[in-house]
Amino acid sequence: MNQLFVKEIKTQKSVSFSEAEHLLEKHCVSNPIQILNWKDFSYMPKVNFRIGHTGDEIWLKYYVKEKHIRARETRTNGDVYKDSCVEFFISPGEKNYYNFEFSCIGTIHLGYGPGRGNRKFVDPKIIEKIDIKSSLGSAPFNDKSGNFEWEMMIRIPIESFAYSNLKTFKGLNAEANFYKCGEETAVMHYVTWNPIKTENPDYHRPEFFGKVQFE
Repeated sequence: MNQLFVKEIKTQKSVSFSEAEHLLEKHCVSNPIQILNWKDFSYMPKVNFRIGHTGDEIWLKYYVKEKHIRARETRTNGDVYKDSCVEFFISPGEKNYYNFEFSCIGTIHLGYGPGRGNRKFVDPKIIEKIDIKSSLGSAPFNDKSGNFEWEMMIRIPIESFAYSNLKTFKGLNAEANFYKCGEETAVMHYVTWNPIKTENPDYHRPEFFGKVQFE
């Protein structure tokens, strides 16, 4: 099982989006998403992420190199997993977990529950408070093939954990997994940070989350 230490980034004041991105890259290490769990899905884009926190925000940045991209979904809580997508599933010290899913143009899907079949959406008005920017922009597009590199910076306020009573991320003992997928891209793929030991692709398996310790 992988383990991750999430460094606290101390700031004296509220910082701009670009300042947050700079501080995250300065203080937090890069982590690879590079595990192929299912032999029928052998394509592996190159994916890394950095993660840090400020007590009341999680800062998360993905770096992706891949040959096929797609971004059709524009609805909040829509089917972003069909597009070129990065994901962050986290159980913040409780039985249930949140599935943060981000398409490559920043469309967000956010749910909560104990497993795949019993999930509640987080209110889109709360999701709007997540600050997100992709180097690919925010306009939808159809399938493209080539050599693509894109980055995505995300600021997740603690209010996004709408069904939990979180007061701070400081000292939080959590479990999580980080993913890359693209179910309807030209080459379907499923890549994970922590291994998932199932017969078929399934990200909604909290028993395979890794340990995440927030400073």
